[in-house]
Amino acid sequence: MLLAALMLASCGNKKQETKFEMPAVEDIVMYQVNPRVFAPEKSLQAVTARLDSIKALGVNVVWVMPIYPIGKEKSKNSPYSISDYKAVNPEFGTLDDFKALVDSCHAKGMGIILDWVANHTAWDNVWIKEGHKDWYTQDSTGNIVAPIPDWSDVADLNYDNKDMRRAMIDAMKFWVTEMGVDGFRCDVADEVPTDFWKEAIAELRKAAGDRRLVMLAEGTKVENFTEGGFDMNYAWDFMHALFGVMDGDDVSALIKADSAEYAALPEGKVKLRFTTNHDESTHGTPVTMFGSPEAAMAAYVVTTTLHGGALIYGSQEVDQPDSINFFHYVPVDWTSNQDTYHNFQQFFHVYNDNPALRKGELKVIFAKDGVIAFEKVLGNDHYLIMANLHPGEKYPIFDTPDEWKNVQVIDLLQQDDVWDKLTDEQPIGPYNYHIFKRK
Repeated sequence: MLLAALMLASCGNKKQETKFEMPAVEDIVMYQVNPRVFAPEKSLQAVTARLDSIKALGVNVVWVMPIYPIGKEKSKNSPYSISDYKAVNPEFGTLDDFKALVDSCHAKGMGIILDWVANHTAWDNVWIKEGHKDWYTQDSTGNIVAPIPDWSDVADLNYDNKDMRRAMIDAMKFWVTEMGVDGFRCDVADEVPTDFWKEAIAELRKAAGDRRLVMLAEGTKVENFTEGGFDMNYAWDFMHALFGVMDGDDVSALIKADSAEYAALPEGKVKLRFTTNHDESTHGTPVTMFGSPEAAMAAYVVTTTLHGGALIYGSQEVDQPDSINFFHYVPVDWTSNQDTYHNFQQFFHVYNDNPALRKGELKVIFAKDGVIAFEKVLGNDHYLIMANLHPGEKYPIFDTPDEWKNVQVIDLLQQDDVWDKLTDEQPIGPYNYHIFKRK
């Protein structure tokens, strides 16, 4: 009887377990964690403590910047200067702290990917200390060199060396099999040989078994998709076009950038779209660079709904006013600007509940001066997104397309569920935006 009861209890426990599964790449809402804005020490624990707030935004994948020990030789205190690929920087915590973060993400229904730096290491990396000088690029006199002069705190790796490649893949596998991460964001991926990525990603997916991994390349090389095995890469061109539009350029530049980026993209691959990240935030934050919280949010809505691939840089959801130098601890007041937090929350509630907004067929209806209007269609669901990305006292008048006249619509970003009809002409104020759904 006791054995039967134990077996029944065991079956009951198994039944209650929920297995986490990574979202499809086109459904990802990614949140970038810079540990150095969460706490001056033991920041991995601080990140874990904020996961409910991150999840409540509508996030389903967390990207954590490098957590590894930072080199001391020639150091600039950059997290991208790594002295040991299989350890955690004591500033951030311990391996157990990171494993607790991974487990907590999964328990809350979020994936977690880790920043990986395969192009270079710190000058006092364990590989150099162990005497593997041939694993690094050397000059004519046999001295290890930096990748470029400006990156003087790091040593360039030699991808002609097969032993180094094996060690790199082994280190990546450690975080997948032992720590449970769901993929990697790969730093300066374009500077690492594509054939390495092909080998590494294939082995990582095999090691993960039936778990889905997501691989994000910081780069724009199409080969990283067609040969390397990546799922996502950076939308740098779109971001630069956005900066121009917010500074007064014609909004049609966004359509050109969007079309050019996706024209070269294999089916099923996604561009990561953002209005800021850790690099951009060193120069300024969206609210300061675009001029106001309203401008920053309008830019974000257009950026994200054109083709999906959403990224939130941790701190922009509370309109961080000051730039963030990720080489040092920078405190963020997570209780500030809660209106902006709720705007992000409301937007991603709509974004996640309406798949067409991230992966529907795109039809541009109007793009002139600062006003853009485009349709997204998936199956029988039709949406009209309108936005004004320029300031000014006058309200531009947008001619409603014939197929949207005299049909019942709802503005999904309004607080009340009111169905109405669009008029023949729609005034749209500075930095206003709407997402209309047809009934």
